[in-house]
Amino acid sequence: MINIANGRDKVKFFKIMKILFTGGGTMGSVIPLLAISDHLKEKNPNIDYLWIGTKSGPEKKVVQSHNIDFKNISSGKLRRYFSLHNFIDIFRIKLGFFQSLFILKKFKPHKIVSAGGFVAVPVIFAGWLLGIPSIIHQQDVRPGLANKLSARCAKTITVCFAETAKCFNKKKTVVVGNPVRSSLRQERDTHDLYGKYNLNKHLPIVLITTGGRGSLVVNNIVLDSLKELTKICQVIHITGRNRSTHFIKSGKVYDNYHEYEFMVDNTEVLQLADLIVSRAGMSILTELAYLGKPAVIIPLPNSHQEDNAHYFKNRNAVETLSQNDLEPEDLIQKIESILKDKQKQKNLASNIHQVIQWGAEVKIGDLIIE
Repeated sequence: MINIANGRDKVKFFKIMKILFTGGGTMGSVIPLLAISDHLKEKNPNIDYLWIGTKSGPEKKVVQSHNIDFKNISSGKLRRYFSLHNFIDIFRIKLGFFQSLFILKKFKPHKIVSAGGFVAVPVIFAGWLLGIPSIIHQQDVRPGLANKLSARCAKTITVCFAETAKCFNKKKTVVVGNPVRSSLRQERDTHDLYGKYNLNKHLPIVLITTGGRGSLVVNNIVLDSLKELTKICQVIHITGRNRSTHFIKSGKVYDNYHEYEFMVDNTEVLQLADLIVSRAGMSILTELAYLGKPAVIIPLPNSHQEDNAHYFKNRNAVETLSQNDLEPEDLIQKIESILKDKQKQKNLASNIHQVIQWGAEVKIGDLIIE
């Protein structure tokens, strides 16, 4: 880039910063990183990005829609219980480590940024071996095993909640809240959106989503609830990848029911919904909190999601249902009771917005640029 001033040529050389994001398998570890990349692109156009994710996860299309190059590596999962898959996955993790070394040596990033997910572990380890500093973000209340393993090699650890900071080295841990995607902050003409999604303005909208891979158990309960639910509201149902065939085979068609297998960008339906039924991953909880949406949470049993659900429930920020003993009647009753109670909707909306610190995408972005 050449600037001409006072009759003299002044040449400025800009060194392009390179950032490598890593995460995937589910959208939980992807959404916060996309929010950070949105902020960095607004702040500094002279950054080159690369993403390392999984081969079979839902993240590839979403990442590429943000104009970020994507590469996949072999990934495995270390389970905290006995499983024959553990022996197989050890070899997958080792292969992923060597693949990461090759990619890192070729791309030569200045920083590696992760928000969890087992695909990130070999990448962080390879980066540490090559002397590349990494930042990991822990969004869930209870730290996941992937982040616990990665934390030893990370230069900086950011967390959503002060309670979680106690689980990491306090000298390199910062409480920042959770990042929010820029698309969620955009104001949209709801009149156009009603037409786009073929919705009725005069009937409440309930969005039901259980993550990129979907939950067969919850989807079955939703299917068995539709006859009654569609009498009182419109249902937008994101079933998860490869789950929609189950509903097609059922042969049932309901008015006021709109099914989607997967949405690359779900921000429009999040903004439209009057009530949202979802899992308890921190990515979706953060977006519900930012928008101030009343929510019914069905956490994945025996997982970190139960800790997230308890944290929000204890602050009167969500209503919860247990998957273990969930029946269609329970879901119908819970949704109907909230839709009929306007004051409860207001209280839930107000309380959930106050649970999380805002501006994490800016704080983490500053840490990366430093």
